[in-house]
Amino acid sequence: MDLDVLNMFVIAGGTLAIPILAFVASFLLWPSALIRIYYWYWRRALGMQVRYANYDDYQFCYSYRGRPGYRPSILMLHGFSAHKDMWLSIVKFLPKNLHLVCVDMPGHEGTTRSALDDYSISGQAKRIHQFVECIKLNRRPFHLVGTSMGGNVAGVYAAQYPEDICSLTLICPAGLPSTTDSKFIKQLRELQESERIDRIPLIPSTPEEMADMLKLCSYVRFKVPQQILQGLVDVRIPHNDFYRKLFLEIADEKSRHSLHENMSKIKAPTQVIWGRQDQVLDVSGASVLASAIPDCHMYILENCGHSVVVERPRKTANLILEFLALLHSTDNNKKQA
Repeated sequence: MDLDVLNMFVIAGGTLAIPILAFVASFLLWPSALIRIYYWYWRRALGMQVRYANYDDYQFCYSYRGRPGYRPSILMLHGFSAHKDMWLSIVKFLPKNLHLVCVDMPGHEGTTRSALDDYSISGQAKRIHQFVECIKLNRRPFHLVGTSMGGNVAGVYAAQYPEDICSLTLICPAGLPSTTDSKFIKQLRELQESERIDRIPLIPSTPEEMADMLKLCSYVRFKVPQQILQGLVDVRIPHNDFYRKLFLEIADEKSRHSLHENMSKIKAPTQVIWGRQDQVLDVSGASVLASAIPDCHMYILENCGHSVVVERPRKTANLILEFLALLHSTDNNKKQA
């Protein structure tokens, strides 16, 4: 074989080997870096852009796609210890001409974390209102979506700032009393009795605890490699002290039933989506909402746990779109009448 041709194959092989070796090294040695790259890639692939907004000395980090149009913008509020990128699985199934905004909740990811901040549910709702005013999202009423802790904040926001929103989607929201204790609530009581409240199941610090948390939150059993579990833990460990403080804040009497206390003030058309097999927040909470909110559309997803956004993203996206289409059709009929 000609020496130049041989050199060409060697160079080509070396060029291909570098990214492969980099991937393998990242997977084995720095799985947390691989997870960050994963979210960065999917944001770019889905056309989501990251921006920052400032309210005095407070900074909000958010991602968005599209521009405000004739259809309502959609603001999404994530759950406890998550971040704006948790919505990417849903964004994938939403039309690109919709204006979508996903914000990091107070103290999470790129949004300011301050020891002096009020992390109660009403305090978080106030912060989200500041964010909305910063980016002028409330020039027209928008559709608000929240899941778990974010669902609690979304419901309180709808009650406190009714002029801002046109409709509301609550996905297995916190902040409600339930007639049946979930597995998570039972675990918390056991930990309190044994005085081991520092071992909160939603705040893992080892790969084994991370695997247990995923089993608690999901009905679908995801097979997650040990390296990825380690990466997920590595990403969270620097924030665990904050998560513990936040959990105690939202579990306090001031916030524990915030959504329930504000239900009568919610006037916007409301959609409730819940996983039948939710082990974190019992599905009986859906009936509590449906009986208290006049214009409430309830959807219970079979074979689905607390992580509705991850387990059933296509179904959830379709339900939101169908709900918005129904409201649009109803508005048109009222105008024609």
